[in-house]
Amino acid sequence: MKRKRHTPERAVRKVREGERMLAARSDLAEVLRHLEITESTWHRWRRTYAGMNAADVRRLTELEAENARLKKLLAEAELDKAMLKDLAERKR
Repeated sequence: MKRKRHTPERAVRKVREGERMLAARSDLAEVLRHLEITESTWHRWRRTYAGMNAADVRRLTELEAENARLKKLLAEAELDKAMLKDLAERKR
């Protein structure tokens, strides 16, 4: 089977569709076949995206990107601070 990459929005849609099918008394194996995903993917997506809508996922992605950017800025600032401290100690 060809490996696919799903966008978070598509994953949310598939989780919602799967939840509806399970609520209609479908078997989990049947739901997974219909959604064309594995059981481990299903459980990972449910843990991550349960109760979210597409806007929430977009906002989460934006926050994660901003968090990564801020961590990078902090690391650079700490490195600059350490270099300045090292220069000050050498001049003494």
